[in-house]
Amino acid sequence: MFVRLWHRSFYIHDLLAIGLLITLIVYLALPFRFASHYEYIDGSRIEAALIPQVTRNISLQEVFECRYVEILEENRFVYNLAHYHEAVHRQEEIRPGGEFRPEQCQARYSTAIIVPYRQREEQLHAFLTYMHNYLRQQLIHYRIFLIEQFDHKPFNRAMLFNIGAQVAAEYGFPCLVLHDVDLLPLNSGQMYACTELPRHMCSALDHWRFRLPYRGLFGGVVSINTVQFQQINGMSNLYHGWGGEDDDLYERLLAMGIDICRFAPEFSEYTMLKHKPERPNENRVALLRAAALRQHSDGLNSLVYKEVERRMHSLFTHVLVET
Repeated sequence: MFVRLWHRSFYIHDLLAIGLLITLIVYLALPFRFASHYEYIDGSRIEAALIPQVTRNISLQEVFECRYVEILEENRFVYNLAHYHEAVHRQEEIRPGGEFRPEQCQARYSTAIIVPYRQREEQLHAFLTYMHNYLRQQLIHYRIFLIEQFDHKPFNRAMLFNIGAQVAAEYGFPCLVLHDVDLLPLNSGQMYACTELPRHMCSALDHWRFRLPYRGLFGGVVSINTVQFQQINGMSNLYHGWGGEDDDLYERLLAMGIDICRFAPEFSEYTMLKHKPERPNENRVALLRAAALRQHSDGLNSLVYKEVERRMHSLFTHVLVET
């Protein structure tokens, strides 16, 4: 009898151990462990949250203002539309340098889309085709700036964003969208305009199973007012290779008392195009520890680079640089 109870005790113990193991596997496999519960701006409040800001040439237009309420209310899934991917339709609407502004109404928002780039031709073609078809439906004024690193040094994404921000400021753009070339929005209502707080735009990414990995994530696609970007001294120029620069940017914002915001998940869904992983930055952890300490000496005010060429491509403003 005692032996039977002893065996039964071990059997129950084994079942409990197996149950705990299964629970752990489920916890690690499913997205509930992610920061799925976070504050966001719901659809009914998005238009009020957007800041009306335009470049001088747009403000001088003498036509009635564009309406955006229908775009936000509809917020339809558009990534499955084949014609968005096939070719840039009505390309004659796009001005040299990849600039578009609606002629039938006055845009309420002017946005510079800054894309750091090196040797990803297939992704660039997919990005330009889709984004020009996508963005024109939003009735905003925008221009795509492609900042290409021409040298053979490790890729410096943050420095390219800094360069792009300076170039965009030359053209008078009040709003910046810092945009990776491998990310594309899925729904039409993700407005490419700035809010009062810097905005993490791709918080529902398919790579992360449409969940937010951690609340401090602030990379991939973000919008930030040009003045705010200058206020925090831009991004660090020291992150050579992959990783760390987005967390550094978030630390800079916190150090200046600037919070971030997000739209509701149904507006923030993005897909990541396939690509080979970049070489990691071995110093990223050490750099991140001192992010706030370097903020006032490492950024826009310490930016040194050589502009090799600036050309007005039909679909983008191409800035070729050596870092």
